[in-house]
Amino acid sequence: MSSLEVPGLDVAGRVRARDIQMAGVADVRRRVLMISGAIDAVDYDVSVSINLPSPGRWQIIKSETNLTDRTWVAMQVTTDEDTHFVEDGEALVMSRQFSKTFLTPDMRRLTFFDGEVRPGEAVLKVFEIETEANRPAYAHARYSPVSSDSAEKSEELLQQMVTDGMPQRPAIEVIVPVTVIG
Repeated sequence: MSSLEVPGLDVAGRVRARDIQMAGVADVRRRVLMISGAIDAVDYDVSVSINLPSPGRWQIIKSETNLTDRTWVAMQVTTDEDTHFVEDGEALVMSRQFSKTFLTPDMRRLTFFDGEVRPGEAVLKVFEIETEANRPAYAHARYSPVSSDSAEKSEELLQQMVTDGMPQRPAIEVIVPVTVIG
């Protein structure tokens, strides 16, 4: 019996493992979690749950491939209530594809922008989280400009989304299997 056939556990409408494949490796000694995968969802956000070996502070190194037909010009990561981003002199927050970041004062929403990830390209993001749970969750949202909008309108919308957050869309849940090393 697969996990999707357990009585009372109907996740078929929320969990998609065939199209959004992700896997992680947690180095316990260094407190680093490396996740790689691909996203092909266009009209959905992606909610990621991670099984960590322990709560606390973790550096996340995440690489994902854009399998959509749209160019992403911003990516937003929002944490659950038990988790927040870390921004101090020691924390590294960066992306190879995006030159700017914006972190909200409550430390729960991080937006990468001023760059792009074209279809077929991979994006690399690095950030640190502090979590009270062994299974933190965070949601990924991507912004692609509407082709009929002018460059000025697209830039105006992007700046508004960076400041106010991207509108919430239905989410697809992904549970990332994590291999523990170290």
